[in-house]
Amino acid sequence: MRTALSIAGSDSCGGAGIQADIKTMTVHGVYAMTAVTALTAQNTTGVRGIMESTPDFLAQQIDAVFEDIVPDAVKVGMVASAPLIHVIAERLAFYRAKNLVVDPVMVATSGAALLADGAVRTLVEELLPLADLITPNLAEGEILAGRPIRSAGDMEEAARAIADRCGCAVLLKGGHGLDNADDLLWTEGRAVWFPGKRIDNPNTHGTGCTLSSAIAANLAKGEPLDRAVGKAKDYLTGALSAMLDLGHGSGPIEHTHAMTSPYAGVGSAMM
Repeated sequence: MRTALSIAGSDSCGGAGIQADIKTMTVHGVYAMTAVTALTAQNTTGVRGIMESTPDFLAQQIDAVFEDIVPDAVKVGMVASAPLIHVIAERLAFYRAKNLVVDPVMVATSGAALLADGAVRTLVEELLPLADLITPNLAEGEILAGRPIRSAGDMEEAARAIADRCGCAVLLKGGHGLDNADDLLWTEGRAVWFPGKRIDNPNTHGTGCTLSSAIAANLAKGEPLDRAVGKAKDYLTGALSAMLDLGHGSGPIEHTHAMTSPYAGVGSAMM
C-alpha cells in the first residue's frame, strides 16, 4: 500500500488540517501518517486557540515516520513559525523526501496574514525550493510573486515568476478572486490550465487542505503531476457539487463544513 505523510496542524472539529488530510488520503487508498505542527481549538465558527509543537518534538515526529515507514509522498500544510519551517526543511532534505507538495498557508480566506515576515522568508528560502509542487491561492501568489494578480495573464506571469524563484512546479488556484475557478499549473516551463466553475456552496473553508492532500495521494500512487492535479481537482469539485454539510450545530449554516464524502472532510476556519 502506498503511503503519505501530512505535516500540518490539527483541527479539533475535524474539518481541515491533518484530520482532513487523513480522510482524503484514506479515500484515495493511501495509508496516511502525520507530524503535527500545532494543536488548535476551533470549530466551524472560528479559532479559539493555537498551541504549537516545539521544533524538537516536530523533528522527532518526522524522524519516527521516516525511520520506519518511508512515505511515498509528503504534504506540508499550516506551519506558523520560522523555527518549525526550518526543522521541516532540514529533516525533509536529510531524508530526501519525494513527491513533496507544499500548501503555503500564508493568508486566511478573510485576508488576515497567518505568517510573520521572518516566517515567510524561511518558507521561501528553505522549504519551497525542496518542493515538487506548491499550491498557493491568489493572495499567496501575489506575495510570492511580488505582483498583483487580476487576470489569467497575470496568473501565468505570477506562476512563472514563482516557479523561477522557488525552482518547483506551481499550482496557482484561481478560486479566491477571479470570476471563475480555473487553476493554473506551471510546470517545466509550460502552463496547463484546469478549468473550473464556481459552485454556489457556502461550505468552502479549507478546501486547499483537501486539494493538496489529494494531489499528494495521487503522486504517492505514481500518477504524473498533470494527472495528479486533474484528478484532485475533479475530486474536490465533486465534493462541493454534492452540497453536503454538517449544519446541525448552533452556528450559522454558512460556517458549517462541506464534506468530500462520508469519510473525507473539507473545511476550516483556519487552514
